[in-house]
Amino acid sequence: MSDTETFLSVQDVEAVYGQSILALHGISISVDQGSIVALLGANGAGKTTTLKAISNLLASERGRLSRGAITWQGRSTAALDPSALVARGIVQVLEGRHVFPQLTVEENLLTGTFLRRPSRRRIGEDLERVYTWFPRLKERRRTKAGLVSGGEQQMVAIGRALMTRPTLVLLDEPSMGLAPVIVEEIFEIIRRLNEQDGVSFLLAEQNAALALRYAHHAYVLETGRVVRSGPAAELLAGEDLKELYFGASTPAARH
Repeated sequence: MSDTETFLSVQDVEAVYGQSILALHGISISVDQGSIVALLGANGAGKTTTLKAISNLLASERGRLSRGAITWQGRSTAALDPSALVARGIVQVLEGRHVFPQLTVEENLLTGTFLRRPSRRRIGEDLERVYTWFPRLKERRRTKAGLVSGGEQQMVAIGRALMTRPTLVLLDEPSMGLAPVIVEEIFEIIRRLNEQDGVSFLLAEQNAALALRYAHHAYVLETGRVVRSGPAAELLAGEDLKELYFGASTPAARH
């Protein structure tokens, strides 16, 4: 990936939980504008920790960076809180389909506008944009989010992130616990968002067979280290990677 196009850079990052638990061991990854990048690996490989390091959410779990640097569009993110990063274009969709269950689908989507404070007209435009990508959310817009299906909750979580008008979406285990047909639908929407709207994605995903079909580039993590990286098509063709990481025939475990 070329340095001239890179707009997210993670360089030699170590992350520690508490006083002594080293979760990331010198990880270096990059994301180019307009790309889909996959973080692959088994449960406990460090995928979620990497995403939380990028979005500055480690402190909520008594974690911190002990070495390395993360830059976004050429500037360090060290002094920025998560909301400031969202305002600058990075938004994370957490693992587990986090929604506000007592709010309606549409009310959940509208929470994504709080930081930008757009005009009423812009809010309406953004809602219609999300409903174009996720038509079933428009049908369920007045239903409480806690009552819709798991796949629809994942769509709500992604749609809420899109309401922030992001440049880069960090997406943690989007296939977890969902029926294959719903997973395919969500990944096709991710592909179209990337191709048509230019949204970049960094996906943490245990199901390598799935992620590599949609990603441009990928990194394989193992116990907090990058052990393999390269174009997704090349990794998809690697027989050793298939044996180690392809989870297409088994349900994804909780990360």
